[in-house]
Amino acid sequence: MHTKDATAQAMSHSAPEATKAAGEESLAPQKHRIMGRTSYLLAWFGGCVSIGTFAMGSSIVGTLNLLQATLAIAISCFVIGIALAFNGAAGYKYGIPFMVQARSAFGFTGTRFPGLVRAVPAIVWYGFQSWIGAGALNAVSITLLGFDNLVFYFVVFQFLQIGLSMFGFQGIKWLENIGSAFILASLVYMFYSVINRYGDEITTNLVNIEGTWGLPFWGATMLFLGIYSTMMLNVSDYSRELEKGTGPSLLTTIYAMSILPCTLFMGLIGLMVSGATGASDPIQVFSSAVDNTPLLIATLLFIAFAQVTTNVLNNVVPPTYILMDVFKLRFRTATVIVGLLAFCTFPWELVKAESSAGLQIFVQTYSAFLGPIFAVLVVDYFILRRRTLDLRKLYDENGPYRGVNYAAIIASLLGAAVALCFPAVSWYASLIPAGLSYYLLMRHWAPCKRFSE
Repeated sequence: MHTKDATAQAMSHSAPEATKAAGEESLAPQKHRIMGRTSYLLAWFGGCVSIGTFAMGSSIVGTLNLLQATLAIAISCFVIGIALAFNGAAGYKYGIPFMVQARSAFGFTGTRFPGLVRAVPAIVWYGFQSWIGAGALNAVSITLLGFDNLVFYFVVFQFLQIGLSMFGFQGIKWLENIGSAFILASLVYMFYSVINRYGDEITTNLVNIEGTWGLPFWGATMLFLGIYSTMMLNVSDYSRELEKGTGPSLLTTIYAMSILPCTLFMGLIGLMVSGATGASDPIQVFSSAVDNTPLLIATLLFIAFAQVTTNVLNNVVPPTYILMDVFKLRFRTATVIVGLLAFCTFPWELVKAESSAGLQIFVQTYSAFLGPIFAVLVVDYFILRRRTLDLRKLYDENGPYRGVNYAAIIASLLGAAVALCFPAVSWYASLIPAGLSYYLLMRHWAPCKRFSE
């Protein structure tokens, strides 16, 4: 595509629209924004009921006591809120998605690196959470119908999510907003049920233990933060949909307050039940914690519904935009491909009892690569560009951002190398090496000159 044609197409797509049809998503600058502050908060709230958070809670049993775990989750949510506000600033101001934002730092071709790093954990979590949701539906089916076929429900559940994902942010907005009240009520009920049933075991195994305030404590904050390190990278995909007029402080508060309740409830439920029973499968956990059949069915349906709200927001949109950018696909085609790829993650292997520690390693490892990319993007936008982007350059494939900016690749790999030396706190450890090396390379390395002008 010629430069003038590319620029003209991008600018024509960015013209104000009277409406935005469901499934009408584009990489062009977003002018018609569909979410107010309340909708945005509820979208994040509904999209953060992650079974991954439950698994991380299970993985720290025996390491922290209940108070330490609660503080670790609260600290992680505070850090997440700040990080989301920082890296979402470009998308909020200019209406651009993550893959376009990354062009100024990585180059048009170079964006495939952060795109791939972001897409892999999204697709893995997509498959994992879909299997959990299908397990919940299968448990309901066994209770009500006597029909037991987990594979059948997994296939049906996955195609249901693919269909919902094709509605784009219009569908996400209504799905998350409507489901938030049900999610909150269910979380409160499950939390109460767990304490009521396992109160004595929780006191013995989680309250009356010393725990630690050392490195394992900060490692626990990294685990809960790591669940959202994926979203910290592509937060511009969401902030571009938020109506203008919200300052950085309020945005940080919205992020932190929407993420904190779900993360706190799910993380502590995972910690308490696994600490009391040794079980790490959420379906088994909630089936044993709830005696009343109607309430059990409602709880299992909540688990299934929560996987839908989390997947469509967190695990479908990012890889979909990446496929749209790399392969020039339409939004709906890309969502179908992402949904099919989730079948290939073998999620039935990830839900085994012995997989809890493996999931912890998985979060630590991908956070080691996501943290440096986050640092590069923040330094690029706030320090080098001083919060000013040239949209025409960002949509000009033959302009100064053509090809690969090796400064961003080198800085990201350097940050990842340092992070992997400190796996327990990988995301934290990666930030300064990646951000500082990127800044120095952009200032003093001649091949980066055209990217920094």
